[in-house]
Amino acid sequence: MPVNILMPALSPTMTEGTLAKWLKKEGDTVKAGEVIAEIETDKATMEVEAVDEGKLAKILIPAGTSNVAVNTAIAVLLEDGEDASALSAAPVAAIPSPQPSPEGRGSEGAKAAPSSPSALPPLPAGEGRGEGQRVFASPLARRIAEQKGLDLKSVKGTGPHGRIVKSDVENAKASGTTSAPKSSSALTSSGPDAKQLADMLGMEYTEIPNNNIKKVTARRLTEAKQTIPHFYLSVDCVLDKLLAARVAMNNAADGAYKLSVNDFIIKANAMALKAYPPANTSWTDDAVLQYKHADISIAVATPNGLITPIIKAAETKSLSEISNEMKDLAKRAKEGKLKPVEFQGGSFSISNLGMFGVKNFQAIVNPPQSCIMAVGAGEERVVVENGQMVVRTVMTVTLSTDHRSVDGAVGAEYLQHFKKFIENPVLMLA
Repeated sequence: MPVNILMPALSPTMTEGTLAKWLKKEGDTVKAGEVIAEIETDKATMEVEAVDEGKLAKILIPAGTSNVAVNTAIAVLLEDGEDASALSAAPVAAIPSPQPSPEGRGSEGAKAAPSSPSALPPLPAGEGRGEGQRVFASPLARRIAEQKGLDLKSVKGTGPHGRIVKSDVENAKASGTTSAPKSSSALTSSGPDAKQLADMLGMEYTEIPNNNIKKVTARRLTEAKQTIPHFYLSVDCVLDKLLAARVAMNNAADGAYKLSVNDFIIKANAMALKAYPPANTSWTDDAVLQYKHADISIAVATPNGLITPIIKAAETKSLSEISNEMKDLAKRAKEGKLKPVEFQGGSFSISNLGMFGVKNFQAIVNPPQSCIMAVGAGEERVVVENGQMVVRTVMTVTLSTDHRSVDGAVGAEYLQHFKKFIENPVLMLA
C-alpha cells in the first residue's frame, strides 16, 4: 500500500517549515535512512531521511514551498512490487494549502507530533462544530479568536482535516461578542502596512520576504522587550594585559590555533559565572533556576538572520578549545547547518559589535536567559592611574539583565568578577 512521507518535526518548537530542496526525483528508488530532502526550519536547514524503502512515486509539495505544516504529506512512496496503479487504489491524504507562519510558534510547537510513515487520521465521526462538540483549532487561532470576539464554531477551518488555523480567524468576521483584553504574550510587532504606505506616498521599494529565522527572531525579541523588565549596567575594562597575552599565546601556538579577543570574552564570562552563580539563572513563576554550567550563547549574524550557537560548559574548556569550537559553530551557522541542540538553550548570551567600531550599546535579553552582555570596541583612551594620565586600550561592556532574577546588585557583582578575569587573563589559565 502507498506510504505517505510526512513533513517531519525536526525540533521541539517546529510547527511548519520550508521544503527547500528535493534530493530525489519521482521514480527514484529510496532506501531507509537515505537523505531525500532538505527542510528549512525556524533556525537552520536540515536533512530529512526516509523511514521506509520503496520508489518515490509522487512529489506532492514542490521544492521552495514555504509554511508547510508538520505532518503534512509531502510525497508518496510505493513499496516493493507496487506500481503507479496503486496510487489510485489507495487515496492519498488531502494536502492543505500552505498557511502563513504562526506567530505563536512557541505554544504550538510544544504540541507538534513527531513524524510517522502514515497519514494523519481523520477526525472521529461527529466531531464537527455542533453544540457541545469539540472544535479543532490551533492555540494561536484560539487566542486570536478570543481577542476578536469570534465564535470558533462559526469558523470554517482550512488546516489539516478541517483544523482552524491563524488565517481562518483573521479572515472571519467577529460574532459580536466582547473580545477579551489582549495579554502581553499575545502582543506582536505589527505596524502599518509598509506596502500600502509606500504605494500611498509614491515611493519605490523592493520587497524582501521574511524567512523563518527572521520571523522567529522578531517574535522572540518583541516578547522579550514586552515581558522582561530590562536593567542595564556598564563597566569599562582595560585590555592591555589581554592583548599582550593574546599575541604571546598565538605566537607560541605556531599555527595550531589563533585566539581572538572574543575567545577571551567568552572564557572570562564562563569563569565569572562559575565564580558567581547567582547571575547564571533563568526566571520562572515558581522558582529561579540556577545552572551548574556556563553554556554561553554567542550571537552570530548570518545571511538569513541572527542565530546563537552555544559553547557548552565553557568554564571547563581552554581558550584554544573555545576558539576552535567557536570557529566551527560560526561557519556552520552561516551555512545553516547547525543542529537544534547546538543553538537551543544556553544560560548566558554575548553580543559583540566591537569589530564594527561600535563603542557602546544595549542588547535585548535572550529568553529564558537572564543576562546578555553587549561588547563594544576596544579603543585607546586616556585614563588616570596613580594620579598620572596614561593611554590604555579600554573596552566598554553593558550587561542587560532580567531584573526579576538578576537585580542591580547581582548584576554589579557579576561585572566585578568579569572585569577581574578580562583584565587579568592569567587568572583564566589557573
